[in-house]
Amino acid sequence: MVINIIGGGLAGSEACYYLAKKGYEVRLYDIKPDNFTPAHCNKNYGELVCSNSLKSSDVYGNACGLLKEELLQLGSFVLRVALETKVPAGNALAVDRELFAEKITQGLKSFDNVQFICREISRIDFSEPTIIATGPLTTPALSEFIRENFSDGLYFYDAEAPIVSGDSIDFSEAFICDRYGEAGSGDYVNCPIDKEGYKAFYEALTTAKRAEKHEFEKDVKVFEGCMPVEIMAERGFDTLRFGPLKPAGLTDPRTGRWPFACMQLRKENESGTMYNIVGFQTNLTWGEQKRVFSMFPALKNAEFLRYGVMHRNTYIYGPAVLDKDFSVKAHPLCYFAGQITGVEGYVESIGSGLVAAISLDRKLKNLPPVEFTDATVIGALGEYCSRENSDFQPMNANYGILRPVAETRDKKLKKKLMGERSLAKIKEITEIINEY
Repeated sequence: MVINIIGGGLAGSEACYYLAKKGYEVRLYDIKPDNFTPAHCNKNYGELVCSNSLKSSDVYGNACGLLKEELLQLGSFVLRVALETKVPAGNALAVDRELFAEKITQGLKSFDNVQFICREISRIDFSEPTIIATGPLTTPALSEFIRENFSDGLYFYDAEAPIVSGDSIDFSEAFICDRYGEAGSGDYVNCPIDKEGYKAFYEALTTAKRAEKHEFEKDVKVFEGCMPVEIMAERGFDTLRFGPLKPAGLTDPRTGRWPFACMQLRKENESGTMYNIVGFQTNLTWGEQKRVFSMFPALKNAEFLRYGVMHRNTYIYGPAVLDKDFSVKAHPLCYFAGQITGVEGYVESIGSGLVAAISLDRKLKNLPPVEFTDATVIGALGEYCSRENSDFQPMNANYGILRPVAETRDKKLKKKLMGERSLAKIKEITEIINEY
């Protein structure tokens, strides 16, 4: 039995590994390494493009942390590689991007039953088992085929944060600590700015020149989770101070107080030669990024290794197209996986790829489907993407989509109960899928 997987990103790589390990002949199609989408530049599979962070690892206090644990217990290959390539980032799971993609590629190429085909796919044969994991920047020909066969595509805009050189940061104007942690310890470089400096920065940011968009990008629909910092600033003078520039819990050892506002930098790699400006996705022109962001004293001489960019992401209208296991209602052997389904985020994409692979495997073996249900985060995401919704938008892992637990006013206890219920369900599913 041959299975086609279209796209070698996080979801496609996860699905490919699972199905290859189950013994199927897998054809993995990708335009790499001969061509790239506007957001990609690494020849390897599993490239991370927006951030190097896979978010919180708090299993019982954060929905994404719980999702990661669900997937690890299910045997996620991609998350196992993430743990092998992690870099310090407080309670978040951040990875060395280059090493991460390299190890993903090595893992996939370790199979003799995987064929790697470098070419653009423009149409799907629905009679063949197929997982479409082409991501939010699906190539034009396949995008048109999807639009014609499934529904009109929806879209939103995603933005990437800049990266600065570690040795260009003025550490005399910065301090190191995690939020509410002790000064001198932690994985974040904090760059404070006083009230007058913030006023000047705010004025410069809200009047700075933005990069011109292509004609098809003019009707901007921005997803909240990746909102450009300049658009966020338009909501009010203090909006950033309650968002990416939140000073709460960051005590400057030079003053003994929280700053008026504070930018955080996070390591991009183990060696600390590169730092990501946390939460600063942007569509400013490159020259304006350097001018405006360098107004923070710690970045006055910053060398920008990568400027922020903004691009259009496409996703299908899941409620009309998908079942909760990410299979296509009209074509049972065809699945979608990754952000094109309407899940938003790296870990969410990995999860959809794993669920699609598990479900397709059992379908081909004529085994009963596994029901993840909305007691698990990954099951709740599948149900969200397939349930009718008049305002369907991409969805992150969050407790709001999970089935409620017994009434309690203790939020910490509620999250813990949800986590325990989820992992108990995942344990049952893991035992079932490992039988064959």
